[in-house]
Amino acid sequence: MHGNLSIALLAGIGGMLGWGFADFFAKKTIDVIGSIKTLVWAHFFGTSFFVLFALAHKLFYGANLHLPHTAGSWLGLAFFGTLQMIVYYLVYQGFGKGQLAVLNPVFASYSGIVALASVVLFGERLSPLLALALVVIFAGVLLINTDLKGLRSKKLHIVPGLKEVGGAAVLASIWTLGWDRFVKGHDAVTYALFMYAFMSLAALVLTKIIKEKSKVMPPSMWKFVVIIGLGETVAYLAISWGYGASTLTSTIALVSGSFSLPTLILAHAYLKEQVTRLQTFAALIIVAGIAVTALS
Repeated sequence: MHGNLSIALLAGIGGMLGWGFADFFAKKTIDVIGSIKTLVWAHFFGTSFFVLFALAHKLFYGANLHLPHTAGSWLGLAFFGTLQMIVYYLVYQGFGKGQLAVLNPVFASYSGIVALASVVLFGERLSPLLALALVVIFAGVLLINTDLKGLRSKKLHIVPGLKEVGGAAVLASIWTLGWDRFVKGHDAVTYALFMYAFMSLAALVLTKIIKEKSKVMPPSMWKFVVIIGLGETVAYLAISWGYGASTLTSTIALVSGSFSLPTLILAHAYLKEQVTRLQTFAALIIVAGIAVTALS
């Protein structure tokens, strides 16, 4: 159990940090060059980092890529890559319309759906302390997204970008539950690499379908799309390894779903987005929940 939990916790933290940094730099890049160009270039560099990691894995550890042998496996990788690309497209569209500190935690709420489904529908067993820790983490994610001023308002205002990001959260929960089961028993590096490559290919196809006018890429933006790709590589390698080697799907999903925490901190420090006292309190709750998870 301890090894199982350690893998899940490390995988979750890797996903949290990787996606947290990627989403922060995505916001900075989307504001300048648009969501589609950010999506395509970030995934191009992400695929490149995956290939470099696979080569390094082979060079230093002698690990070969275990290619899928069935048409069903290849179709599955293409499906998960395309579905995740749609999630990214919706998220980036939402980020381009609204405030990152509000929308990012909305998307992160998908992790609660995954955790609940994993326990209720798929019979995942949790110790009482671990269950409490996961509830605390999810409560923190929800509180970060709570706008007390909006709740007190007489009129219900739809936050710009909320529809897109809310739809992405639902699709992300479906992707996570499916990917968790698809990758088990297979080489995580190989499957993550090809899934991500299919995601990049789907992004290119999307540009041809929607025919969005491309914006000029300023030289200062190249480093941001590289960092986005690197962050995503770290995240997908971490969670794919975790889902393949651990049975604690809910732990990986909720800890990695807390990527709004590093994004929120970066958004406040560098984009000067306001952080409320409630969001600060919620951030502390998330950190406490992760600490209890480690101790459980």
